[in-house]
Order: sequence, then structure tokens, then C-alpha cells
Amino acid sequence: MMIRRGARSTLALTATALAAALTLTACGDGGDQGPDGRLNVVASFYPMEFLATKIGGEHVKVTGLTAAGVEPHDLELTAKQVGRVQKADAIVYLKGLQPTVDKAVAGSEAKHKVDATAAVPLEDHNLPEGHAEGDGHDHEGHDDGHHHDEAAGDPHIWLDPTRYAAVARSVGAEFAAADPEHAEDYRRNTDDLVGRLTALDQEFKDGLKDAPNRTFVTSHAAFGYLAEAYGLTQVSINGVDPESEPTPARMADVQKAAKENGVTTIFFETLASPRLAETVAKDLGLRTAVLDPLEGVKDQAEDDYLTVMRQNLTALQTALGANTNASANAGASTGTGPAATTPTS
Repeated sequence: MMIRRGARSTLALTATALAAALTLTACGDGGDQGPDGRLNVVASFYPMEFLATKIGGEHVKVTGLTAAGVEPHDLELTAKQVGRVQKADAIVYLKGLQPTVDKAVAGSEAKHKVDATAAVPLEDHNLPEGHAEGDGHDHEGHDDGHHHDEAAGDPHIWLDPTRYAAVARSVGAEFAAADPEHAEDYRRNTDDLVGRLTALDQEFKDGLKDAPNRTFVTSHAAFGYLAEAYGLTQVSINGVDPESEPTPARMADVQKAAKENGVTTIFFETLASPRLAETVAKDLGLRTAVLDPLEGVKDQAEDDYLTVMRQNLTALQTALGANTNASANAGASTGTGPAATTPTS
């Protein structure tokens, strides 16, 4: 069948208009937001992703920028990931931890951004040269070679459940502002998660209060907030950057602190090399174990923030000689007990 010139022109205009309409629709649907109308959320790394997922529930689509098994300090965003940040309806991140994320967030037009450090001011848990003990207090006037902004301080706020709960409340409030139709669901999910974090905090208090040893040695200074919250002393081989190299003086200080405090265990972590921890342990005739900084979870189908934190509690109890029954009883009474905890032999 022959189509007249005028008809061809009409068809061409119709096709052009349809394409333009589709383009406008795509531009106006919140970027990667699906047709079901869920809030399109981008989370910088696992602790932020966990909050966004638990608080958002069925009303959000969460994209994590840091893949499982990737050290978040080393993240470099792809062009596609930068595009996701720019198109997001809401962003949950921790300023100062991942420079490439900070840059992408700064360039995003998203109206709803949650910076965890706005909810919880950071403290400086780096140690000055020549001091091995991390006592939870601020230390200044040093340079241990780490890559974090000195003014920003220690970013590992999520390892203190009470501080993490404060960030959770900020996420819930921002989601409610971004999606008022489901605000009550976000508030309810936030309250539920905060309740679980409060119970976890009590488990740590109960589980560590009678520990005869209050000092632990770790390869990475990630546990300053945890130590501060539960009256412990962190002795770290590295600073807050797990890839920094300690000086010989630092290694000597760590060994001295371990001997003087009756340390039995040198902790290493899941995403960084255990080489330094193994070296110190071998020199002192001590054992090694995992203390997970929860910067990522390798298999989220098997573990999440709560289960890994309970694994950390068990590891600390074993290393410090605490009564493991105390936290087990506390967890059972709240219905959030350590059923998924991995015992340390």
C-alpha cells in the first residue's frame, strides 16, 4: 500500500511526539525509580544501605554503591554509578569516608540527602606517634599517614549502636519528607530498628561489663566508638585507614601494650590483609580472631548488621574473658538473641 507524502509527514510527527513524551516521562520518574513508584535511594556503602533498606521497606528501591567484598575506603565510582547518584530521589552517605562519593553527591540535584555525620559528629580516634593505647579520647597533633580528612575524624560511628540509631532516625525523617504518603510506615520502621539497636546496645553492656581484661588489639583503628561506649581500650596497629603502614615504633608500642595488659588475641578483619595482625600474634605467641568493622557484608542473605555485631560481641567476650551467658540471656529476653552468632572456640 502506498502512503501519501502528507500521511508520511503526519506519521513522522506522531512518532517524534511519542518519542519526546517517552523521554519526558523517563526524565520525570526519579531516574532509576521503577514504575511501581518506589523511592529511588542510593546508599554509599553497607551500613548506610542497611539503614535505607530496613527503614524504607517496600517503599524504596535501594542501590548500594560499594559491592560486597570491596573495601569502601578504596571505592572509585563508575560513570554509571555517578549517574545513579545524580538521578536519585534520596541519598544516604557518610561524608569524608569516600571522596568519590562526596564529589558525586555534591553534583547531584537530589533534594533529600542524609549525611550520617550531620546526625553524629565525628571524634578523632587516631593515635599520636609513640602512643599505642586507644582510650576513646581525642588525640591531636599527629600524622599517621591515613587518607581521611583530619578534621572529619573517625568515620566508624555505626559500630556504636546508639550513634547508629541516631543516624537511623535521620534517615527515617528524610524518607518521610521525600515520600509523605508513606511517612507513617517510615516512622514505624525507624522505631522498630531503633528498638533493635537499643537492645543490641544492652547486650553489649551486659556481655562486657564483667570482662576482667578491658584492652583489645586490632589491626585497624575502627573500634574507637565501640571501645568508648563499653569502657574498653582499643590498641590499633594501623590508624583508621586499614592500608596505612605502621612505623617500627608503633609496632613496638603495640607489642608492649599487649604484654602489659595480658592480651590474648590479636584481631584482624574481613576486608583487609591479616598480615600485620598475624605478625604481631606470632611474635607474642598469641592467637588471632576476626573483629569485623562492618564496612561490608560478603553475603547479605546470610548475615546483616545485627548478626555480625553479635559475632563481634562473642569474639570480644572470648578475648577479654567475659561471661558469655550474660549477653545470651539479654538477647533471649528481647527476642533478638544471638541465634545467628558464630561462637569463637
